[in-house]
Amino acid sequence: MDYTYDDIAGMIDHSLLNPTLTTDALEQGIALALKYRTASVCIMPYYLKRCAQLLAGSTVHPSTVIGFPHGGHTTAVKLAEAQQAMDDGGRELDMVVNISKALSGDWPYVRDDIKAVVDAAHARDCKVKVIFENCYLTDAQKIKLCEICGELNADWVKTSTGYGTSGATMEDLALMRKHAPAHVQVKAAGGVRDLDKLLQVRALGVTRAGATATAAILDECKRRLARV
Repeated sequence: MDYTYDDIAGMIDHSLLNPTLTTDALEQGIALALKYRTASVCIMPYYLKRCAQLLAGSTVHPSTVIGFPHGGHTTAVKLAEAQQAMDDGGRELDMVVNISKALSGDWPYVRDDIKAVVDAAHARDCKVKVIFENCYLTDAQKIKLCEICGELNADWVKTSTGYGTSGATMEDLALMRKHAPAHVQVKAAGGVRDLDKLLQVRALGVTRAGATATAAILDECKRRLARV
């Protein structure tokens, strides 16, 4: 095996974004992430403060979403969301681009929108994952977004919200890794449901993956490593 348990657990952002999750389910999800030592918990914004309290002192980062899921919020609202999230203890922010503006080719707007959140986050030592929602975009638009995120020093480019018409594809991940500068990492979201898929995206250079099947993935990882 060319990986350890911590390598694989450290790739997973445990996703708690389904709008039907109850507070009990959110509490259980946070406990699961702590138990399995994932990279982060990405939780609905209203529960981020509680999440940060529960994760305090652990290696698991509290994170949330900005402009989710369609990216159509004004820049001022996205910025306010980001500041609120950081006030609540968020360490990583998953921000949706303005999909409408990207499709319209208004790249100065898209750039300024991303820049506002990235700059605010970096000023407070927090990181940003920029969500493209690739299912709606052409390859040329995806490449342009990778270039913009590189110029702005975003921390990750991310395939999707998990709530579009499709999630991460191997083709999109390869494209994003090719066209994002080396200092920008790549995150897969939507469709990473087992260890084999996680290992496949890892081989492409993906460093994070959003997952809800966290326990199943990491239990399988433990089983395979125990057999070595």
